[in-house]
Amino acid sequence: MNTESELIIEAGWTERHYLTDIWRYRQLLYFLAWRDILVRYRQTTVGVAWSVIKPFLTMVIFTLIFGRIAKLPSEGVEYPLMVFSALLPWQFFSSAVSGIGASLVGNSNLLTKVYFPRMIVPISALMVNLVDIMISFVVLAGIMFFYKAVPDERILTIPAFMLIVFVASFGAGLWIASLNVKYRDFTYIVPFFLQVGLYVSPVGFSSSIVPENWRFVYSLNPMVGVIDGFRWALATSTSPLYWPSVLMSAVVALAFLISGLIVFRNTERTFADII
Repeated sequence: MNTESELIIEAGWTERHYLTDIWRYRQLLYFLAWRDILVRYRQTTVGVAWSVIKPFLTMVIFTLIFGRIAKLPSEGVEYPLMVFSALLPWQFFSSAVSGIGASLVGNSNLLTKVYFPRMIVPISALMVNLVDIMISFVVLAGIMFFYKAVPDERILTIPAFMLIVFVASFGAGLWIASLNVKYRDFTYIVPFFLQVGLYVSPVGFSSSIVPENWRFVYSLNPMVGVIDGFRWALATSTSPLYWPSVLMSAVVALAFLISGLIVFRNTERTFADII
């Protein structure tokens, strides 16, 4: 008599045990994050240097275009310093969204073989980008030293602005990761939108040039309040912080996170079948 065996990869024990599952599989989380860090920095030609070269070249280009050619205001500080302090949160957001969005497809072999909370994969992709932003902070410190820019007590608010970036990045990344499993076109669409976002966000210019009656609408972009907050906290801006923009960034980031978690959990059961 022939018997057939069927392998069932469950999406989780129950909803109430999901967080417990993530904690139980934390070693896998560390492994995936460490593996991706090694791949990024040890198996590339320039390695860690690329984390410095990319934002530095972007800073130079934006300084030439917006500062020297367009002659936009620099908020009372050196233009390169204003741009680089904005690049820190933007580069993290851009890299994290791209990495999280591609994380499930990139680990497809693992998803179809064993059970573990699928949320571990995007979390590990988010952790990898922490290395980049730490390197960028070191470079920023060097630029601030060069221009003799000294931060004050406002620098203590940086963790709050970083939290908004983490929440926005993870929420948007979960949306893209869930959709990318079924619609692979997102692999090509996401880089385009992130490139557009770089130019519509106040990275190469100050958001103070936006007309006052459009300022709040412009703040629907969650990176606007975060970028302004970084410049204000690092004392690389003499303009007063527009707090409604920061509040809007926090609200939009939280909306991204909640909706992203819902979409991810609702589609998680089908990942192994579709991927």
